[in-house]
Amino acid sequence: MPLSKRLAAEFIGTLWLVLGGCGSAVLAAAFPNVGIGLHGVSVAFGLTVLTMAYAVGHISGCHLNPAVSFGLWAGKRFPTADLIPYVIAQVLGAIAGAFVIYLIATGKAGFDVVQSGFAANGYEAHSPGGYSLFAALVCEIVMTYMFLIVILGATHGRAPVGFAGIAIGLALTLIHLISIPVTNTSVNPARSTGPAIFVGGWALSQLWLFWLAPIIGAILAGLTYLWLGEEDPSRRIPVEGDRPRR
Repeated sequence: MPLSKRLAAEFIGTLWLVLGGCGSAVLAAAFPNVGIGLHGVSVAFGLTVLTMAYAVGHISGCHLNPAVSFGLWAGKRFPTADLIPYVIAQVLGAIAGAFVIYLIATGKAGFDVVQSGFAANGYEAHSPGGYSLFAALVCEIVMTYMFLIVILGATHGRAPVGFAGIAIGLALTLIHLISIPVTNTSVNPARSTGPAIFVGGWALSQLWLFWLAPIIGAILAGLTYLWLGEEDPSRRIPVEGDRPRR
Protein backbone atom coordinates (compact mmCIF):
# COMPACT_ATOMS: atom_id res chain seq x y z
CA MET A 1 0.00 0.00 0.00
CA PRO A 2 1.23 3.55 -0.73
CA LEU A 3 2.31 5.44 2.37
CA SER A 4 -0.46 8.01 1.86
CA LYS A 5 -3.14 5.31 2.14
CA ARG A 6 -1.48 3.73 5.15
CA LEU A 7 -1.32 7.10 6.92
CA ALA A 8 -4.97 7.79 6.10
CA ALA A 9 -5.89 4.40 7.58
CA GLU A 10 -3.92 5.20 10.76
CA PHE A 11 -5.65 8.58 11.02
CA ILE A 12 -9.12 7.06 10.64
CA GLY A 13 -8.36 4.16 12.95
CA THR A 14 -6.94 6.34 15.73
CA LEU A 15 -9.87 8.74 15.40
CA TRP A 16 -12.19 5.76 15.96
CA LEU A 17 -10.16 4.53 18.94
CA VAL A 18 -10.42 7.90 20.70
CA LEU A 19 -14.03 8.47 19.69
CA GLY A 20 -15.09 4.99 20.78
CA GLY A 21 -12.96 4.65 23.89
CA CYS A 22 -12.72 8.18 25.27
CA GLY A 23 -16.19 8.97 23.91
CA SER A 24 -17.69 6.15 25.95
CA ALA A 25 -15.95 7.53 29.07
CA VAL A 26 -17.09 11.12 28.48
CA LEU A 27 -20.61 10.52 27.17
CA ALA A 28 -21.77 7.19 28.60
CA ALA A 29 -19.74 6.09 31.64
CA ALA A 30 -21.70 8.07 34.21
CA PHE A 31 -24.98 8.47 32.37
CA PRO A 32 -27.85 8.39 34.92
CA ASN A 33 -29.28 4.91 35.57
CA VAL A 34 -27.63 3.25 32.56
CA GLY A 35 -24.00 4.41 32.79
CA ILE A 36 -21.57 1.82 31.43
CA GLY A 37 -18.91 2.43 34.09
CA LEU A 38 -15.35 1.10 34.16
CA HIS A 39 -16.30 -2.24 32.63
CA GLY A 40 -18.12 -0.67 29.71
CA VAL A 41 -15.32 1.76 28.95
CA SER A 42 -12.80 -1.09 29.05
CA VAL A 43 -14.85 -3.10 26.56
CA ALA A 44 -15.31 -0.01 24.35
CA PHE A 45 -11.56 0.48 24.00
CA GLY A 46 -11.10 -3.19 23.15
CA LEU A 47 -13.87 -3.04 20.55
CA THR A 48 -12.30 -0.06 18.79
CA VAL A 49 -9.07 -1.97 18.21
CA LEU A 50 -10.87 -5.20 17.36
CA THR A 51 -13.08 -3.55 14.73
CA MET A 52 -10.28 -1.49 13.18
CA ALA A 53 -7.96 -4.52 13.06
CA TYR A 54 -10.28 -6.02 10.47
CA ALA A 55 -11.15 -2.70 8.82
CA VAL A 56 -7.67 -1.26 8.23
CA GLY A 57 -5.24 -3.93 9.42
CA HIS A 58 -4.64 -5.07 5.85
CA ILE A 59 -3.88 -1.49 4.82
CA SER A 60 -1.66 -0.04 7.54
CA GLY A 61 -1.17 -2.82 10.07
CA CYS A 62 -3.60 -1.05 12.43
CA HIS A 63 -1.08 0.42 14.87
CA LEU A 64 -3.32 3.32 16.04
CA ASN A 65 -0.72 4.05 18.68
CA PRO A 66 2.81 5.54 18.60
CA ALA A 67 3.90 3.02 21.24
CA VAL A 68 2.84 0.15 18.97
CA SER A 69 4.79 1.65 16.08
CA PHE A 70 7.88 2.05 18.30
CA GLY A 71 7.51 -1.50 19.63
CA LEU A 72 7.22 -3.00 16.17
CA TRP A 73 10.18 -0.90 15.06
CA ALA A 74 12.27 -2.16 18.00
CA GLY A 75 11.22 -5.70 17.14
CA LYS A 76 12.38 -5.18 13.53
CA ARG A 77 8.85 -5.47 12.20
CA PHE A 78 8.51 -1.86 11.02
CA PRO A 79 10.79 0.36 8.90
CA THR A 80 12.47 3.41 10.43
CA ALA A 81 11.43 5.62 7.51
CA ASP A 82 7.72 5.13 8.29
CA LEU A 83 7.94 5.62 12.05
CA ILE A 84 7.55 9.40 12.34
CA PRO A 85 4.88 9.69 9.60
CA TYR A 86 2.83 7.02 11.39
CA VAL A 87 3.16 8.81 14.73
CA ILE A 88 2.05 12.12 13.19
CA ALA A 89 -0.99 10.50 11.54
CA GLN A 90 -1.95 8.80 14.81
CA VAL A 91 -1.69 12.01 16.85
CA LEU A 92 -3.74 13.96 14.29
CA GLY A 93 -6.36 11.19 14.28
CA ALA A 94 -6.53 11.27 18.08
CA ILE A 95 -6.99 15.05 18.10
CA ALA A 96 -9.74 14.74 15.48
CA GLY A 97 -11.46 12.06 17.56
CA ALA A 98 -11.30 14.25 20.67
CA PHE A 99 -12.70 17.16 18.65
CA VAL A 100 -15.72 15.08 17.60
CA ILE A 101 -16.31 14.17 21.28
CA TYR A 102 -16.02 17.86 22.15
CA LEU A 103 -18.61 18.83 19.53
CA ILE A 104 -21.05 16.24 20.87
CA ALA A 105 -20.41 16.76 24.59
CA THR A 106 -20.76 20.54 24.45
CA GLY A 107 -24.19 20.07 22.93
CA LYS A 108 -25.43 19.43 26.47
CA ALA A 109 -26.10 22.50 28.56
CA GLY A 110 -23.69 22.95 31.43
CA PHE A 111 -20.99 20.60 30.15
CA ASP A 112 -17.51 21.73 31.20
CA VAL A 113 -14.50 20.13 29.50
CA VAL A 114 -12.08 20.79 32.34
CA GLN A 115 -14.50 19.85 35.10
CA SER A 116 -15.43 16.60 33.35
CA GLY A 117 -11.79 15.56 32.94
CA PHE A 118 -12.61 14.67 29.32
CA ALA A 119 -11.07 11.18 29.74
CA ALA A 120 -7.59 12.71 30.10
CA ASN A 121 -4.84 10.66 31.72
CA GLY A 122 -3.24 11.75 34.98
CA TYR A 123 -1.46 10.85 38.18
CA GLU A 124 -1.55 11.97 41.83
CA ALA A 125 -4.47 14.42 42.21
CA HIS A 126 -5.62 13.60 38.67
CA SER A 127 -5.43 9.81 39.00
CA PRO A 128 -8.95 8.34 39.37
CA GLY A 129 -7.73 6.38 42.40
CA GLY A 130 -5.20 8.93 43.67
CA TYR A 131 -2.12 6.92 42.62
CA SER A 132 1.37 8.45 42.71
CA LEU A 133 3.58 9.43 39.80
CA PHE A 134 5.77 6.38 40.45
CA ALA A 135 2.78 4.02 40.47
CA ALA A 136 1.53 5.57 37.22
CA LEU A 137 4.97 5.22 35.62
CA VAL A 138 5.27 1.54 36.57
CA CYS A 139 1.70 0.82 35.50
CA GLU A 140 2.04 2.42 32.07
CA ILE A 141 5.40 0.79 31.32
CA VAL A 142 4.27 -2.70 32.34
CA MET A 143 0.82 -2.51 30.70
CA THR A 144 2.31 -1.27 27.43
CA TYR A 145 5.01 -3.94 27.60
CA MET A 146 2.42 -6.69 27.95
CA PHE A 147 0.24 -5.15 25.24
CA LEU A 148 3.15 -5.24 22.79
CA ILE A 149 4.04 -8.81 23.78
CA VAL A 150 0.49 -9.81 22.82
CA ILE A 151 0.65 -7.82 19.57
CA LEU A 152 4.04 -9.21 18.55
CA GLY A 153 2.99 -12.74 19.43
CA ALA A 154 -0.45 -12.61 17.80
CA THR A 155 1.04 -11.24 14.56
CA HIS A 156 4.04 -13.58 14.48
CA GLY A 157 4.49 -15.49 11.24
CA ARG A 158 3.76 -18.81 12.94
CA ALA A 159 0.76 -17.63 14.99
CA PRO A 160 -2.75 -18.78 14.02
CA VAL A 161 -3.95 -16.71 11.07
CA GLY A 162 -6.97 -14.42 11.39
CA PHE A 163 -7.22 -14.20 15.17
CA ALA A 164 -4.75 -11.40 15.95
CA GLY A 165 -7.43 -8.72 16.16
CA ILE A 166 -9.37 -10.70 18.76
CA ALA A 167 -6.34 -11.28 20.98
CA ILE A 168 -5.23 -7.66 20.73
CA GLY A 169 -8.70 -6.27 21.41
CA LEU A 170 -9.16 -8.51 24.45
CA ALA A 171 -5.69 -7.57 25.73
CA LEU A 172 -6.57 -3.87 25.56
CA THR A 173 -9.84 -4.55 27.39
CA LEU A 174 -7.96 -6.36 30.18
CA ILE A 175 -5.39 -3.57 30.42
CA HIS A 176 -8.17 -1.03 30.95
CA LEU A 177 -9.84 -3.17 33.60
CA ILE A 178 -6.56 -3.15 35.53
CA SER A 179 -5.32 0.39 35.04
CA ILE A 180 -8.26 2.79 34.66
CA PRO A 181 -8.17 3.42 38.44
CA VAL A 182 -4.45 4.23 38.24
CA THR A 183 -4.07 6.57 35.25
CA ASN A 184 -7.37 6.37 33.35
CA THR A 185 -5.27 4.08 31.11
CA SER A 186 -3.11 5.43 28.35
CA VAL A 187 -0.68 2.84 26.91
CA ASN A 188 -1.07 5.10 23.87
CA PRO A 189 0.56 8.56 23.61
CA ALA A 190 -1.80 9.66 20.82
CA ARG A 191 -4.88 8.70 22.85
CA SER A 192 -3.49 10.78 25.74
CA THR A 193 -2.67 13.78 23.56
CA GLY A 194 -6.12 14.22 22.02
CA PRO A 195 -8.09 14.80 25.24
CA ALA A 196 -5.18 16.66 26.93
CA ILE A 197 -5.24 19.38 24.27
CA PHE A 198 -8.88 20.15 25.10
CA VAL A 199 -8.44 19.98 28.88
CA GLY A 200 -5.19 21.98 28.87
CA GLY A 201 -3.54 22.94 32.17
CA TRP A 202 -2.78 19.90 34.33
CA ALA A 203 -3.46 17.42 31.49
CA LEU A 204 -0.80 18.98 29.28
CA SER A 205 1.68 19.31 32.15
CA GLN A 206 1.36 15.58 32.94
CA LEU A 207 1.31 14.45 29.30
CA TRP A 208 5.07 13.75 29.27
CA LEU A 209 4.58 10.61 31.35
CA PHE A 210 2.04 9.22 28.90
CA TRP A 211 4.54 9.56 26.07
CA LEU A 212 7.62 8.39 27.95
CA ALA A 213 6.26 5.34 29.80
CA PRO A 214 4.37 3.68 26.90
CA ILE A 215 7.29 4.12 24.51
CA ILE A 216 9.73 2.65 27.06
CA GLY A 217 7.44 -0.32 27.64
CA ALA A 218 6.91 -0.86 23.92
CA ILE A 219 10.62 -0.76 23.04
CA LEU A 220 11.44 -3.18 25.86
CA ALA A 221 8.76 -5.54 24.53
CA GLY A 222 10.10 -5.27 20.98
CA LEU A 223 13.60 -6.14 22.15
CA THR A 224 12.26 -9.00 24.26
CA TYR A 225 10.38 -10.49 21.35
CA LEU A 226 13.44 -10.41 19.12
CA TRP A 227 14.73 -13.17 21.40
CA LEU A 228 11.45 -14.75 22.50
CA GLY A 229 9.99 -15.20 19.03
CA GLU A 230 13.24 -16.07 17.27
CA GLU A 231 13.30 -19.46 15.60
CA ASP A 232 16.20 -21.88 15.96
CA PRO A 233 16.85 -23.06 12.36
CA SER A 234 18.35 -26.32 13.61
CA ARG A 235 15.12 -27.22 15.42
CA ARG A 236 12.64 -25.88 12.91
CA ILE A 237 10.20 -28.41 11.46
CA PRO A 238 10.18 -28.17 7.65
CA VAL A 239 6.84 -27.18 6.14
CA GLU A 240 5.44 -27.49 2.65
CA GLY A 241 6.90 -24.82 0.39
CA ASP A 242 10.31 -24.67 2.05
CA ARG A 243 13.19 -24.53 -0.36
CA PRO A 244 15.38 -27.64 -0.16
CA ARG A 245 18.79 -27.06 1.39
CA ARG A 246 21.72 -27.41 -1.00
